Amino acid sequence: MATSTEEKSPARAESGAPLVTSQGTTTIASTVVQKIAGLAAREINGVYDLGGGMTRAFGAIRDRIPGANASAGQGVSVEVGEKQAAVDLQLVVEYGVSIADLARAVRSNTISAIEQMTGLEVVEVNIVVNDVNLPGDNPDEPAATGRVE
Repeated sequence: MATSTEEKSPARAESGAPLVTSQGTTTIASTVVQKIAGLAAREINGVYDLGGGMTRAFGAIRDRIPGANASAGQGVSVEVGEKQAAVDLQLVVEYGVSIADLARAVRSNTISAIEQMTGLEVVEVNIVVNDVNLPGDNPDEPAATGRVE
């Protein structure tokens, strides 16, 4: 029986970062990928918030509790394998922004951030736009009434 001296080639993502080597394995927790995706999506102008209605409602309650931190992974779900990741994002967009252009920018930035930081290959980023933020929807923002008080 012939023996092979070749080792298995390391698992590599598009960025070329080895996740499995002869010296050990790097495992990246799904919460890490979730946070990276959430922060990358929020970097894009026109993204008002992430998450569905209930998620945002719980986030608003959490924000009022002293010492509570906002979740960077709110509105983000991920599936992480040994070499690949898939991301689902729920967005609230600003009124007037092209949703198609915004989705393209969010998808690109999310893929780039995850692949650069983790070495995982992102196979898909699915985006659901749940809502549009209208001027004056946020009680902390002044409504555009046209009146001077």
